[in-house]
Amino acid sequence: MSTPLTLTTARRPDGGALVTAAGEIDMSNSGSLDAALDTAHENGGKVVLDLTAVEYLDSAGLSVLFAHADHLELVAPQLLEPVLTLSGLPELATVHLTSPDAAQPGADHA
Repeated sequence: MSTPLTLTTARRPDGGALVTAAGEIDMSNSGSLDAALDTAHENGGKVVLDLTAVEYLDSAGLSVLFAHADHLELVAPQLLEPVLTLSGLPELATVHLTSPDAAQPGADHA
């Protein structure tokens, strides 16, 4: 059984790709995230991945993020900061951390 994960893709006003994830990312659904990031990156350029509604991210999800790190910009909640920091991902990709009361990052990073 797959863990609940919703992925939405859109274009930012500057034409760049935006993928928004909500739910949990683990081995059961990390392939869906990988496919969404592949599709979003087809036109080249950075892909913004909004993780602010992600409550859980395991090693399978981190593996997907590492595979796309060269063209990824993450918007992540403070909740994921320890996982992202310990993984070393911020050294490879741009990571913006948001506080729980921050405005939705889609408008801030457009």
